[in-house]
Amino acid sequence: MDCLDERILRKVIEGDQAAFAELYKYYRTPALKFCITLLKDEEEAENMIHEVFIKIWDRRSQINPSLNFTSYLFTCLRNLAFDHLKKMEKNNQLKQAYVERMAAARDEEVEDKEMKFQLLYSAVNLLSEKRKQILFLNIEQGKSYQEIAEMLMISKNTVKNQLVKAKQFLREKVDLATL
Repeated sequence: MDCLDERILRKVIEGDQAAFAELYKYYRTPALKFCITLLKDEEEAENMIHEVFIKIWDRRSQINPSLNFTSYLFTCLRNLAFDHLKKMEKNNQLKQAYVERMAAARDEEVEDKEMKFQLLYSAVNLLSEKRKQILFLNIEQGKSYQEIAEMLMISKNTVKNQLVKAKQFLREKVDLATL
């Protein structure tokens, strides 16, 4: 059977499900090979064939049995495959644009943090040596007010006051909440 008999096509148009099954069986293998050639994806090709045959069943009353059904079927498959490929390309472009935007945002975030750390470092350097030392001992070494007071031989209250003033100064110079 080189081309499907016009009689079977007429039965499909009338709603004969057995004739439709025969139509599907006849065209499935060549249609699958055709779609796989276009899409390079067997599963997607199979889905596409099912989608086209569902559309054919839904629109069976519009089929003209005197025209070349094979040509009609393969044109439908080709158009659907091209639409799918265009959609995939668009999705890939959107993904690429998203990845680029995220990378740019990360780069900006890193640059922003580096700039803020530089500002913080500069602000710390503006502190007096004594305040820098007290701040370092408290923050970097985790020493308590009492430990710092004993190490530097100053009162615990002086340590507390110097830390409060140092942190207040740094807050004014750099927005610490964004670090």
